[in-house]
Amino acid sequence: MATVDSASSAQQILSNLARTEAQKPKATEDAQSRFLTLLTTQLKNQDPLSPMDNAAVTSQLAQISTVDGIERLNATLGELMEGQQSSEALQAAQLLGRGVLVPGKGLVLTDQGSLGGFKLDASADKVIVSISDANGLEVASVDMGAHTAGTHSFQWDGTATDGTPAAAGVYTVKITATQGDEKVAATALELGQVSSVIRGPKSVDVQVGSLGIFQLNEIQQIL
Repeated sequence: MATVDSASSAQQILSNLARTEAQKPKATEDAQSRFLTLLTTQLKNQDPLSPMDNAAVTSQLAQISTVDGIERLNATLGELMEGQQSSEALQAAQLLGRGVLVPGKGLVLTDQGSLGGFKLDASADKVIVSISDANGLEVASVDMGAHTAGTHSFQWDGTATDGTPAAAGVYTVKITATQGDEKVAATALELGQVSSVIRGPKSVDVQVGSLGIFQLNEIQQIL
């Protein structure tokens, strides 16, 4: 049976892992090298009786400098975006397990009542919250009174229009807001719990339970 020296084997593995390949030249260095080679070739092969105009050489140098600057700027912007996403990921991680209001028309009624919300684009002197069951029949209509522009939350204790308690379950909310005779744009908000953080290629998103995936700017209120 062959024997293996575990210490020497581990050392060899670690040595292999520690090996690093030679760094590849940057794209900007390659571009500059190619440009200088091309320019040198042009100067060597130019007609002695009609040499290259100094203005043309200066123009080409300016072009390669511009390209180099753009590439460096793109690299810097990429690093800034990466740093911003890391910061957003840390902020989003603090939302795990927290209740949030996000765009949605659902309203879950439990034994302790229900919680929902709405967002107004402008101030309204009258806001009506209409609550319907799964069949589309209105169960309750709550007059919320006047509200300013922005995000607001509300509670419903489950009392139906006829005074009887509504059954626990999922209901649908419709928001109607007016200022005088003019309608005010209103968005219904649904309560959910942040269950995970998703770092995508362009943004950091959160999974809000069964409601789906939302961007951070779609969270209207943290409870």
